[in-house]
Order: sequence, then structure tokens, then C-alpha cells
Amino acid sequence: MTAIDPWLARHLVCPRDKRGLVPNSQSLECSAGHRYRVVGGIPILLLAEASQTHPAAFQSLAAAESDHSAQDSCQTARGHVDPFVQAEIVGTNGRMFRSLRGRLPDYPIPTLRLPPVKNGAASLLDLGCGWGRWCVAAQRLGYRAIGIDSSLEAIRAAYRVSRQLGVDACFVVGDGRFLPFPDGLFDVVFSYSVLQHFSKTDAQTAIAEASRTLKPRGQAVIQMANAFGFRSIYHQLRRGFRQGREFEVRYWRPGELRATFASLIGPSDVTADGYFSLNPQPNEAHMLPVPFRAVVAASETLRTLSMHGMPITWLADSLCVSATKSRDDRGAR
Repeated sequence: MTAIDPWLARHLVCPRDKRGLVPNSQSLECSAGHRYRVVGGIPILLLAEASQTHPAAFQSLAAAESDHSAQDSCQTARGHVDPFVQAEIVGTNGRMFRSLRGRLPDYPIPTLRLPPVKNGAASLLDLGCGWGRWCVAAQRLGYRAIGIDSSLEAIRAAYRVSRQLGVDACFVVGDGRFLPFPDGLFDVVFSYSVLQHFSKTDAQTAIAEASRTLKPRGQAVIQMANAFGFRSIYHQLRRGFRQGREFEVRYWRPGELRATFASLIGPSDVTADGYFSLNPQPNEAHMLPVPFRAVVAASETLRTLSMHGMPITWLADSLCVSATKSRDDRGAR
């Protein structure tokens, strides 16, 4: 894991000025002199001067400044779930996994609701990829998957997990608001349970960056929390309907989401992703305690009904926004 993936190395740019990056010893450098450390083959392309969206970014920046960074192995024993995933499963997959922390029997890999493609025929960027579960799902559908996250520890785990599962995805430490990729590179920009934690200003910045890096007619597929969902109203009530702080969930109105994505990317649609939870994945339900299996089953039933014309999309807790980048780029401003 000492060399940067060749495809990734060819396509990385400076997140500050979008100039090309060239290798320089243990770092990457643009022509303006901006330098970024490479730790164990992982580029750390965070902006130290920016406000950070997650505490893990500070640890990643500290690792980039360190004179000696541990070279952790990308090897994980077959048949075992990576220790990072065991420890962080609740943070990445939701509270329904609380009783399984430390004793996951397998990796919960979700189903990506995108059409399959011929191997490598389309590229997908996963914003806030965590330990890489959606990258694994995308690669299995034939996409070239690239994951970005502000946590170096999570990206190291994503490398280990993907290699353990036979998936050749690429990963980089970076910030969704300052993407280290050139204009028009990706066919799909995807994000799940990440931008809902950003302030609305930061989320809009990340959405605009997603638009910039999408090809014409490329698609953004982003999960967000609905202000009108059953569970969402309960949690907003608990915190007195105040604005979210730090990494708390921010709740969006469906019309607000459609208008925001249409303005920043292009024609947009909002559909139900799930009810009673922000992470209801049907193909993971078999791992959960019986009461939570019932929650996921009920969620999937309501989602299916919403797809067949029942007007209950606006009551979903978890929404999926799909936006297509306008060919003439008038939708991205």
C-alpha cells in the first residue's frame, strides 16, 4: 500500500486551485506549491485552513504532519470482520446495529439502487465513504468506485475491507466541499448518511462540487433526512427544533431539497429511501434483532407503496435525491 493507485494518481488535482498534482518524495505537489502528504499510499488532500466537518479530519491532518506514520497492513484475516468496522458499525450503519457492535458476523453490504454497467464503463464517487460499504456495492455492479472521506482511519479500513472482499476500489482522504478531482470526471456522485450531517451551507457547497465533477448528464444520488418524517419529527422535538450543531443531523423539507439540487445540478427528483430510520437496508435486516427486522420490513413496504403512487413520500424519514447534470451546465450555478 505504498504506491498510489495509478488511476487515482492520474486524476487527482489540487483541492485548492484544481491544478494537476505530481509526486514529490512522500507527497503530491501542484505548480502553485501546495503540497499534500501521502501516508502509506493514501493521499491526504484536506485543507488545514478550512473549518472541518468531522473531528476525524483533525486526526488525518495530524497524521499528514507527523514525521512517522504507521504503515498499517491492508491484510485482514479471511472470514473475520475488520476491527474498525466492528467498532464503528453504529456510527456508519445506524443505531439498529448497536447490539452487534464488536460481534458482527459479516460485512453488511447494501444494495445500490443503480443500474449495473459493464465492468469499469462508468465511474462513481462516494462522498463520505467510511469503511467502503457503498464502494463495494458499486464495484459489484460494474462501476469504477472511488471513495473519499475525511478520516484516514476509515480510508485505511476501506482499503482493507475492499481487498478482503476482492474489490479493487480507490480511496483518498479529502473533503466533499473541496473535491480533489477535475471537472466532468464522474458518471455518478453518490453519498449516503453524510451530507445530512453538514450545515446547510456546507451541504450546498458539497452539492455544487458534486456538480462540478459530474460529466454532462451525469447523476448525483444523495440521501438526506426529511424534516417531515415520523422519526425526524420526534428527534427535532427532542432538541426543541433548534438548528443542528457539529455533526448532528440537519433536516430538509422535500421541496427545499428539490429546489436546491435543481439549482446547483439540474433536474431533480425526490423519492422515499426509508421510514422509521435513516439507514433501513433490506438486505442487511437478517443480521438485526427481530424487532428491527420488523422495522426494516415495514419501511420497505411503505417505500414500495410510495413508488406505486401512494402519496406518502413526504412522510419518509430518509429521502433520496436524484439530480441529473444539465448538458449545457445551466443547472449548475
